[in-house]
Amino acid sequence: MQAVTAIRSRTVVMPSTNIDTDQIIPARFLTVTTREGLGKQLFADWRYDAAGRPRAEFILNRPESAGCTVLVAGRNFGCGSSREHAPWALLDYGFRAVISSEIADIFRNNSLKNGLLPVVVDEATHSWLIEHPGAEVTIDLAANSLQLSDGRTISFRLEPFARYCLLNGVDEMGFLRGKLPEIERYESARGW
Repeated sequence: MQAVTAIRSRTVVMPSTNIDTDQIIPARFLTVTTREGLGKQLFADWRYDAAGRPRAEFILNRPESAGCTVLVAGRNFGCGSSREHAPWALLDYGFRAVISSEIADIFRNNSLKNGLLPVVVDEATHSWLIEHPGAEVTIDLAANSLQLSDGRTISFRLEPFARYCLLNGVDEMGFLRGKLPEIERYESARGW
């Protein structure tokens, strides 16, 4: 997993509320066990027509979205089924963070375990971001802050352990493996 310390990017805005995991990555693409290639299927039913051609009006198909790594989504993003493929698809596409006023708990937990930063902001900040698509933002994970292009800095909350893992580029298993010498000393002292 890649360490996350700061993310600076223009934003892509998808203001729809209740974007669920089946809209993020439709169920027909859940046959894989790795994230590689899932970015091509991200929002597939919205991005492509029935013949598989990109829909010019969809935000991810527009030139201004190229290179953006921060998605600003409507309220209740990631609701629906528990689907680790949803953060996988967002990461494989190139997103590093999702900002919303509400992010579904299971999606948030799956995101944190895979290196995608879910940022929950207050309604006023969320409204400003929705109204300013393409705004340049900086997310400073070390400071738990979001800097907007109008100069404001907003604090956000993140669980300390999840923050530690993101800052150090480790998942839960990597954290435990880093403690292996201590575990072995403990077990050895007890004759295990």
